[in-house]
Amino acid sequence: MTSGIHHVTLITAAIQPNVDFYVGFLGLRLVKRTGGYEDATQLHLFYGDYAANPGSLITFLAWEGGSKGQAGAGQVSEMALAVSQGSIGFWIERALLFGVKVEGTGQEFGETVLRMRDPDGVMVKLVSADLPALDMPVGDIPSEHAVRRIRGVTMLSDVQEETTAFMSQYFGFKTAGREGPIVRMTSDIGDVLDIRDASGFWPGVAGAGTADHVAVRAVDADEVLAVEKELRKLNSSITNVHDRNYFTSLYVREPGGTLIEMASDGPGFTTDESLEKLGRTLFVPPDTSDPEGVKVMLPQFGLPGEDRVVYRDLIYTHRIFTPENADGMAIALMHGTGGNEADLMPLAHRAAPEATLLGIRGRSTESGVQRWFRSFGPSIFDQQDVRFESGALEAFFEEAKKAYAFDEKHFVALGYSNGANLLSSAMLLHPGLVQRAVLIRPVMVLSELPDSDLAGVSVLIVLGETDAFRAQGEKLASVMMDRGAQVTVNIVNGGHDLGPEDAPAISTWLSNTAA
Repeated sequence: MTSGIHHVTLITAAIQPNVDFYVGFLGLRLVKRTGGYEDATQLHLFYGDYAANPGSLITFLAWEGGSKGQAGAGQVSEMALAVSQGSIGFWIERALLFGVKVEGTGQEFGETVLRMRDPDGVMVKLVSADLPALDMPVGDIPSEHAVRRIRGVTMLSDVQEETTAFMSQYFGFKTAGREGPIVRMTSDIGDVLDIRDASGFWPGVAGAGTADHVAVRAVDADEVLAVEKELRKLNSSITNVHDRNYFTSLYVREPGGTLIEMASDGPGFTTDESLEKLGRTLFVPPDTSDPEGVKVMLPQFGLPGEDRVVYRDLIYTHRIFTPENADGMAIALMHGTGGNEADLMPLAHRAAPEATLLGIRGRSTESGVQRWFRSFGPSIFDQQDVRFESGALEAFFEEAKKAYAFDEKHFVALGYSNGANLLSSAMLLHPGLVQRAVLIRPVMVLSELPDSDLAGVSVLIVLGETDAFRAQGEKLASVMMDRGAQVTVNIVNGGHDLGPEDAPAISTWLSNTAA
């Protein structure tokens, strides 16, 4: 059995700072960008050495704008990267240059350790370890100081003895020593697992700044299957085997609760990209039903030296998609109940392929469901909250136009269902909010209608023929027309859900109302 660490997978809430830290500061190479296998709409980035060798790989799941997690029992709490003897001084100076806060140096199991945190708060340790580099470094860091590989991880377990026995029996790590509450286990290639006694610790909470899992190495798929067969003999242990295209793997939780993956060394990351072009193409899982739509939903970023969106801290969490050949149009997108800022991007991209998309996330939640304003029951809306959020939306649009240089003449707002309800309410309460708007499956929300002037405003209202709320959408159209708006009502086949006729209807209207 081969033992060692294949990769570590963590969670980030902000992909651009993450790329800047791991590629720009640490000097790793981005070797793969994909949609997640469990959720294709979740960006998954892989960093590593030049050849993407197992043992050098650090991967991140992007939870853009997601909540922060908390490392605790049943999780990986720290990640250690090996650098050469005598390189700690170089890294202290580099941290000062890049504005990375250093949390201190020390000795652990006879090795000098420099501790720092990445932008999400992950504890990253640079360890002076006498380990050979797996491949040549990349970036601007001298080879003698470059990150060589993963040194190890720290796992928090409230059943330390059971965890160490499990990792030894099934994954080949051997106990090598103890310092205080930490038992160190080593692999036959020098990687380490530090199992920390977490008795009395709070349980870990998944989220940004925490690890999802640590993956240990297998020679090939046959070894993965052999270990899976042994693990299935444990009645309390559930395992799953997956073909991840670049490796075959299984997942299992060790007795302390940490998720362990076992991943084969092959076939490797050059199965769909050449070595020279690793990390340049965005891939999505082959069984994805709408691959181009999914790609639009994944957050964009720039490598060091490349163009990127500089995000501003505005009222609403938001995301921008910039097409390759932007035509100057910007479409603000407001999702329906339970949606997020990326939900409407495929629809808008089909309707206007060269438009820049501004996806916005509602900030009201009911039972954990994302919405735009509170309600007291079915079709009973909190009028005060509707008015408050309408004012917030007006302020957001003004700030976003200035921050991202959106042209007022080419700015369009598009809302679906609950998002359309707030958008239409804000248009009535704040005339001049937008000059063009698309309202998909809206209803009348305001109980008291203002005597607003919508002259010069163009509105497309798209209603489902069999939608139970269609009559309310038609009532809204009449209200807006009575106030001077140029309203186009388009009835499409279907009910309240989005359908294939929505994008063509929007595309035609955008062309007909172009400035």
